[in-house]
Amino acid sequence: MSPEQLFSITNTIAVVGWLLLAVLPGRRWVTEVVTGKALPMLFAVLYAAIVVTTFAGAEGSFSTLSGVATLFTNPWLLLAGWLHYLAFDLLIGTWEARDARERGVPHLLLVPCLFMTLMFGPVGWLLYLGARSLGRPGRTLPAASR
Repeated sequence: MSPEQLFSITNTIAVVGWLLLAVLPGRRWVTEVVTGKALPMLFAVLYAAIVVTTFAGAEGSFSTLSGVATLFTNPWLLLAGWLHYLAFDLLIGTWEARDARERGVPHLLLVPCLFMTLMFGPVGWLLYLGARSLGRPGRTLPAASR
């Protein structure tokens, strides 16, 4: 299997996980099993296998930006980096869904945060932190100034 094929397969799997989070965030089997353990574990195992079999002979390093760029010229290590993002962004999205469920954050506030976390990781997390402070039950939004 080529890195490109594995990239396509893992992206499809990740999208299924994100869709489950967006559509069924209140279902514990989604956040406890699928997106909270199974999918990140799959990505972690693939990541570890790639790193163990490829990293030692690769050019580049993590000590400079140029060294990282050189590492990522290897398509397998680039894929490993992508799997790292898939796993950790999905874990953050899962935390957002669990936290929203526990805090009663409205679903309509959660979904854009999940999308932004999928696309832009830390930005989505920041957006969620803001949304959860606005979306607390019993909290009324300030009236627009007149």
